[in-house]
Amino acid sequence: MEEQPVIETRELSKRYRGGQLAVDGLSLSVPRGAVFGFLGPNGSGKTTTIRMLMGLIEPTSGSARVLDHAMPRAVRTVLPQVGALIEGPALYGFLTGRDNLLRYDSADPTADPRTRKERVGQALDRVGLTAAAGKKAKAYSLGMKQRLGLAAALLTPRRLLVLDEPTNGLDPQGMREIRSLVRELASDGTTVFLSSHLLDEIEQVCTHAAVMAKGRLLTQGPVADLAAGVRGKLAVTTPDPTDAARVLKENGLTVLDTEEERVTAEPPPPDTDLADLNTALVAAGVRVRGFGVERASLEDAFVALTGEGFDVAG
Repeated sequence: MEEQPVIETRELSKRYRGGQLAVDGLSLSVPRGAVFGFLGPNGSGKTTTIRMLMGLIEPTSGSARVLDHAMPRAVRTVLPQVGALIEGPALYGFLTGRDNLLRYDSADPTADPRTRKERVGQALDRVGLTAAAGKKAKAYSLGMKQRLGLAAALLTPRRLLVLDEPTNGLDPQGMREIRSLVRELASDGTTVFLSSHLLDEIEQVCTHAAVMAKGRLLTQGPVADLAAGVRGKLAVTTPDPTDAARVLKENGLTVLDTEEERVTAEPPPPDTDLADLNTALVAAGVRVRGFGVERASLEDAFVALTGEGFDVAG
């Protein structure tokens, strides 16, 4: 028997009062144990979807099941099993990191007060904040606040962790820390649902992904498969990048980037003979040191699906 998905939506839609359709007929399936990337530009409907999954807002139509319960009806059964970090952590600036977590834990009716201090200590250790536990939260950097928010989500073992843009606003070091923490949690068997507008974040951390644009689902599946049917960029390594770019353009290719020793162009049509292109470059006096079509990235797949670029910073 096939295992039930941890999150499953059918034709889930949300139309706001002004008539704006924020999520349009979304059918998602998140397998157990996955690190599932929910990918799309800002404004593509990711946060609205998460808010419906967590029972914070009602869908206009369609259905959502989380941990095999209908949402928002089963919100009281489901939420104690879910750790969530949505739109940044809500912290008390005047309390220390440790006291923030003690307060969070005491608000959980299922948490045993006798083991509270131990639980808080373990959560702080898990996110690398033990040394800063006595500092007031208002003195925390953005990365530390994100980690404290994660610690709050991890006070008790969770079957599902929902993270909305967990690395937003972090420096590269903070991003790396959060990403390695996500991988670690997944290796312990927690299913992680992570929304992001950063393509490389999804590629580095996630096993599965869904791609959203303008409220609609474009594709979903294992990350390795999403770019499999897409042709990657053509890359030429040469000390003569300007001449190489000119020859590629003359042969009908759209040049994307010209660097010091490398030129990339949009994927050539499938019927292009790459050997002829290489010959044209050499005949024009371009010293070719490397030539070929690179493996397609998630970015290439997104552009192929939508016909538009994407914010790939980070």
